[in-house]
Amino acid sequence: MIVSEKIAIDHGLKKDEYKKICELLKRIPNITELGIFSAMWNEHCSYKSSRLHLKKLPTKGKQVIQGPGENAGVVDIGDNDAIVFKIESHNHPSFIEPYQGAATGVGGIMRDVFTMGARPIANLNSIHFGSTQHKKTKNLLRGVVHGIGGYGNCMGVPTVAGQTSFDSSYNGNILVNAMTLGLVKKDKIFYSKAAGLNKPVIYVGSKTGRDGIHGASMASASFDDKIEEKKPTVQVGDPFTEKLLLEACLELMAGDSIIAIQDMGAAGLTSSSIEMASKGNLGIEINLNMVPCRESKMTPYEIMLSESQERMLIVLENGKEEQAKKIFDKWNLDFAIIGKTTKSKKIELYYDNERVADIPVNTLVENSPMYDRKWKKTKLPKKNKINKDEINNLKIIEVLKKILANPNVCSKEWIWQQYDHTVMGDTIQKPGGDSGVVRVHGSNKAVAASVDSSAVYCWAHPLTGGKQVVCESFRNLISVGAKPVAITNCLNFGSPENEENMGEFVECVQGIGEASSYLKFPVVSGNVSFYNQTKDQGIKPTPSIGGVGLLKDYTKMITMDFKEVDNIVFVIGKTEGHIDQSLFARVVLNEKNGPPPEVNLFNEKNNGETLLKLMDNNFIKSAHDISLGGIITAVSKMCIKGNKGINLKKPKYLINEIEYFFSEDQGRYIIEISKKDQKKVLNILNKNAVHYDELGTINENVLFLNEKTKVTIDELKEFNTKWLKEYMSN
Repeated sequence: MIVSEKIAIDHGLKKDEYKKICELLKRIPNITELGIFSAMWNEHCSYKSSRLHLKKLPTKGKQVIQGPGENAGVVDIGDNDAIVFKIESHNHPSFIEPYQGAATGVGGIMRDVFTMGARPIANLNSIHFGSTQHKKTKNLLRGVVHGIGGYGNCMGVPTVAGQTSFDSSYNGNILVNAMTLGLVKKDKIFYSKAAGLNKPVIYVGSKTGRDGIHGASMASASFDDKIEEKKPTVQVGDPFTEKLLLEACLELMAGDSIIAIQDMGAAGLTSSSIEMASKGNLGIEINLNMVPCRESKMTPYEIMLSESQERMLIVLENGKEEQAKKIFDKWNLDFAIIGKTTKSKKIELYYDNERVADIPVNTLVENSPMYDRKWKKTKLPKKNKINKDEINNLKIIEVLKKILANPNVCSKEWIWQQYDHTVMGDTIQKPGGDSGVVRVHGSNKAVAASVDSSAVYCWAHPLTGGKQVVCESFRNLISVGAKPVAITNCLNFGSPENEENMGEFVECVQGIGEASSYLKFPVVSGNVSFYNQTKDQGIKPTPSIGGVGLLKDYTKMITMDFKEVDNIVFVIGKTEGHIDQSLFARVVLNEKNGPPPEVNLFNEKNNGETLLKLMDNNFIKSAHDISLGGIITAVSKMCIKGNKGINLKKPKYLINEIEYFFSEDQGRYIIEISKKDQKKVLNILNKNAVHYDELGTINENVLFLNEKTKVTIDELKEFNTKWLKEYMSN
């Protein structure tokens, strides 16, 4: 086929990009070569609009073994143990085909982790849907949850934490971000850098089919009215095959025959072979007739661009082929020697004894486009003038019930009950808390993980929102007693060609960088997902942050449920009464403007580190960070979890009760301590200049402010738990 500029544009390339390809090759590419360029030069694989800005993120730290640039990030947790982790998006496929889109998102992120030699020990997810009134929302939610559960449960990996939110900006473009943590010995980490000449290149796993062709390109395009036609580009997953692949790879990794290994994710055989060659500064020659195919008459173009699941590419040591084949035969998986490493620094493809592609590797990687796109700065919005009379007339308990039943605050038990969160026997804090926690098998150590995003704050002021979401991740780890170690990020935005969207991205990344740097909470892996929009309507900027922390002694883990009647409850951190952009403002006052709450990084770090000292001394009985819905929402959740009530004290502040209880000032936690420890606790807080307020004392079963302002915990529980169950059953 003669490749024209129009065909290049149909592949998602721009006119000047096609021109650049012709100049680099000094000729017109054939259709297979054009397909390879379109896959490697799209946003999803090349990061062409984001690379410039991502370089500014802090990626190094004392415990960082591997930062961005590999399949996943790796951090040291002592005793020759390391945690491998990453978060990835599977947004577009999940909107088109929610079950398979979500399932293959989970499968893909697990392969990113076990391709580095780590056994997956925990899954998490951050999922965002349109308005609950939108006709598609319910089916999309059901399909995505079933897909996540279906794949993770079959793999035998627990899903320990997550986040679900609803907002009309996702009506035409939902977000499905999947995260996996794996455990590996520090001296058995595997990388994707090819090395050595004439080393065999091996294909293992499932056969190649026509599913997922152009999947990476589709992920780099906006949706339009023809969305249904894109269904063939959604990959189809088989978790049972992936389980076999996991066990076969780990068995092969126990020996010393692997030089490099890479999973076939976005852009399949194309990206895996080119990335390995690029990192090793080598060439790779592949005979496409040797690739195991499950469909007849597949063309070189289809073989290279297929995104069929459960496949890996391995560079082996010479002479180890037979031994490796025995392992994959045992697990009933395909094993084929499809090529070799060369000194040519090219990707050379042969089919039916003809050379069907001949491309210098650097033209695909180093010479891929990098754009410094125009972007607009977002001004900090002016504060709203709140009508004090209007809010003074509100009844606190009625407002609280409304907030607790809000789709973004209500219990998500309907979702996580469908995930196996206890398989493997090491989950010691299941979903529904601040972070999921899994024990490092056979040891006293445990790893905590959480995933957070705050699209509303990022939309109001991206710089502040970017900082806030990192701080929220930090607080969620602190709340369970874990020392924060590092983060992974999934940056979900609209079109980078739109100056406002690009500005949201640039400033969110800047905010993430500032907070990560100050909190010594480096970014070790991640993913950018642009073009999350339908026609010209983009989503709210949604950076998802996956945080990982370490508990050296899991017996010191903290949970959020209130423990004992007569214990004292404190708020840590100062309450200024920031109502703008709060859930209260949006749900009760119907006010969507104004700035997000300010982020004070010094206070975040100081408050968090001081709490860890208190936890280390066993002074804290329960803890929970204060976020959506403010103090009274957080304390209600602690009451519901522990089946205990609280006698609340009126604030001493000049601000009124509504502002005190529902504001979303940052850097705050609620902690429970026993009376006998009060003096010691306050001494440590004062010594470390941490602001605190006494909030009240725990009682049997009533949230009590005064005779007119009280509610039983059973009533609170009903408001918090029934909305989602009823929504999904109707």
